[in-house]
Amino acid sequence: MKVEEFLNSVADETRRADAYRVLEIFRRTTGEEPVMWGPAIVGFGSQAWSYADGSKMDWMITGFSPRKQNITLYVVNGSPKQLGLLEKLGPHSTGKSCLYIKKLADVDEKVLEKLVKDAYTQSKKGTGGCGAET
Repeated sequence: MKVEEFLNSVADETRRADAYRVLEIFRRTTGEEPVMWGPAIVGFGSQAWSYADGSKMDWMITGFSPRKQNITLYVVNGSPKQLGLLEKLGPHSTGKSCLYIKKLADVDEKVLEKLVKDAYTQSKKGTGGCGAET
């Protein structure tokens, strides 16, 4: 499936519009073209990840998914800048490698762009991965 087909399949109109805006933010911030990773994740860039057991896999550097409950952004990587940026973002929650926002209108887009850029830059350096265990 192509990225646009996937985003057009998002049923909620606001979530779909937010997903297209997030797509623009990621594309501009990373300089990468979007690629589908599985059936529901839009990813940017790729990198080989090595696990403790020696196995390897290719995974996106960063990305997002417009899910029913929220927009999931694979940008949390524990970089030194992230805590301060997350404090300025607006309403959100986080998981191990994910940032969850309900609506794009709830957050500061400039801060979101900085989070995406930081996640991408740190992951490219190999100092923090988004969405895959390292």
